[in-house]
Amino acid sequence: MGQLNGIIVPVTPFQQNCTILFDMDTKTGVVIDPGGDVDQIRAAIDDQGVKIEQIWITHGHIDHVGGAMELKEALGVDIVGPHEADKGLLANVEKQAQMYGMAGSVRNCTPDRYLSEGETVSFGDHVFEVLHCPGHAPGHVVYFNRAANFAHVGDVLFRGSVGRTDLPGGDHEALIRSIKEKLLPLGDQVGFVCGHGPGGRFGEERLENPFLR
Repeated sequence: MGQLNGIIVPVTPFQQNCTILFDMDTKTGVVIDPGGDVDQIRAAIDDQGVKIEQIWITHGHIDHVGGAMELKEALGVDIVGPHEADKGLLANVEKQAQMYGMAGSVRNCTPDRYLSEGETVSFGDHVFEVLHCPGHAPGHVVYFNRAANFAHVGDVLFRGSVGRTDLPGGDHEALIRSIKEKLLPLGDQVGFVCGHGPGGRFGEERLENPFLR
């Protein structure tokens, strides 16, 4: 099995961390949360020489899915995730765009497959467990690779902070429960990439994140 590698392409005015994960040997991989700026994402894929097998989505907010349908058509791959509880958000991406003055640049998203707690997704030999972590969005999922002690947590957890819960479908208590009951028990050593800003390790967040004390 080749080494798991990843690069981040910040996209949209929200500076969302679109993430390209790939195998160093086979150069197969996935794109997580192509929120927009699809030309930049495609340039990064070409620059790394990666063959993208799927698009994975963490949740249905515009800055995470706005470019998903365009990228799907360009690459000829399936969109996988999030949990179907985000179906309403995914069907209203264009309405979200009008609110943020981004109309015309994004499209509603229709995944080829929704995900549930306990399922797995993979590329090459790299298997990721799916954790349903509502709170920021009802259908938010986290992708966890046990072999690499690595998680892509989307907008559930940030370095020194947690996801917003003032958006439609948000629930602060549910969010903290998702973090404390599903993420932190995976182990202090787990490194994570999040939807905005720098990543970190679960152990540091458990000790230092003011929202988790």
